[in-house]
Amino acid sequence: MKVHLSQQNYHIGNFQLNREKILVEVEYAKSNGADLVVFSELSVCGYPARDFLEFEDFVVQCESTVQEIANRAVGIGVIVGAPTRNPIKEGKDLFNSALLLHEGKIIGQANKTLLPNYDVFDEYRYFEPAYQWKVVEFKGKRIALTICEDIWNLGDNPLYRICPMDELMKHSPDLMINISASPFDYDHDDDRKEVIRMNVLKYQLPMLYCNAVGSQTEIVFDGGSLVYAASGELKCELKYFEEDSCLIDSESLYPATPASDNFPIRVGKDMRVAKSSNPDQIINYLTNDHNIDQVKSALVLGVRDYFQKMGFTKAILGSSGGIDSAVALCIAVEALGAENVTAILMPSQFSSEHSVSDAIALSRALGNPYHVVPIADIYGSFMDALQPLFQKSPFGIAEENIQSRSRGNVLMAIANKYGYVLLNTSNKSELATGYGTLYGDMAGGLSIIGDLYKSQVYALARFINSKQPLIPEPILSKPPSAELRPNQKDSDSLPDYVVLDRILYLYIERRKGPQEIIQSGFDAALVMHVLKMVNVNEYKRNQFCPIIRVSTKAFGIGRRMPIVARYLS
Repeated sequence: MKVHLSQQNYHIGNFQLNREKILVEVEYAKSNGADLVVFSELSVCGYPARDFLEFEDFVVQCESTVQEIANRAVGIGVIVGAPTRNPIKEGKDLFNSALLLHEGKIIGQANKTLLPNYDVFDEYRYFEPAYQWKVVEFKGKRIALTICEDIWNLGDNPLYRICPMDELMKHSPDLMINISASPFDYDHDDDRKEVIRMNVLKYQLPMLYCNAVGSQTEIVFDGGSLVYAASGELKCELKYFEEDSCLIDSESLYPATPASDNFPIRVGKDMRVAKSSNPDQIINYLTNDHNIDQVKSALVLGVRDYFQKMGFTKAILGSSGGIDSAVALCIAVEALGAENVTAILMPSQFSSEHSVSDAIALSRALGNPYHVVPIADIYGSFMDALQPLFQKSPFGIAEENIQSRSRGNVLMAIANKYGYVLLNTSNKSELATGYGTLYGDMAGGLSIIGDLYKSQVYALARFINSKQPLIPEPILSKPPSAELRPNQKDSDSLPDYVVLDRILYLYIERRKGPQEIIQSGFDAALVMHVLKMVNVNEYKRNQFCPIIRVSTKAFGIGRRMPIVARYLS
């Protein structure tokens, strides 16, 4: 049997677009002699559809789209992902299903058993888990058809009480097919390969794994669909961060001799989180070229898809001459085109001369339009208006933040006037510690680097320059500063970023408590100070824009922390 794998970029709720993409690929696969074409999880409606699944009209459109695809599945089998109705009155109304379509009918169905509700996932909110397991038969093959998480319950510490593949093996399958919507993070691709290899070697069956690609708001799907022979050999790996397809003859996936039962199990529950917790290795892990290369691709795809799927064309951002805005501008220009990204330079009386010149040099290198809008007079107007209330009190944080909010108002005014989307340039170190101004530099419609620690931002800048020297050297070498008061440096308010980022990583990604972090070799007072900053600033992050997720634990929908709490206080 010849199987065509197709990883595609879907648009949630855009049934016409998704249907046409699928049907075009069905015809292409058919013309190449494929017997079966496979698409990813919830391909009909897009993943994650979230509360749209509670709309009857949404489910009806899913059903009609499935039928339209089935009507075109003539002479070829088609596997798509879609929500389906639970026929019994017990449990939730819907299943997350993989459907085998052929000659106008649904001839096979597999429902997802393991419904993740950790991090960005919340599937148990909408779906009922499968309660029976059968193979799907097609072209003489007995297919163990599973969906994403269903193949992840292996290792020495399984997350769920049931393993769907163990149940399916009771029906003597010949082949495993898994349709997936597995999000990107910079640690996930290796885990994904290992999990699939473990399944292949355990069950001594080939696996065809079809993953989604594309970005859905903050979640990026990286593709990288895989085909493994029963021997454990990787036969095909599709492109990452791009639509791609391949044609595989399933008969070529069976080895002459069975694979050994003795294979290492290298993953457990921790396969869902980055593994390094050694403080001396963390920065190297976060900033190695492989991870940074993937991060850059994910960010570019995240920005591009956000704009295309929302119907936006033009972006604006504040360009300060600092490292954060420089990296954000480079990513935005690559994603949207230089002509579509406008940089606004907003010097104040506290800005250094080189901040403006460095920002101008960067925009000239990138070829994007830029404008200089000084805010000294705007700031002065605010101070004059507030003088009766401030009564000549000493200059402090309030006065600093007025500058930041003046810049936010300028950016939003221009964005509103011309229909631009404001891109935020805050990094994860700043967001974690509250080192940002609400309604000022925290304004925006999308955060580009909000899931990158400062150390990673520098690494990404160096990586960008290794391909083409775009970012001026002074931006890379000068001490980071918000420039909201004379001679200000970030180090006046925050620990050195190399130390800070290691503490933050252990707390946020690795979920280590204060004593565990202290025992890793950090000063106790410093740890408590940093963690208190993280916790007391949850209210700020709760008002922040969507952040493109590239780590195992980004701020946003995947990290649910109480705002009013006393932990570590």
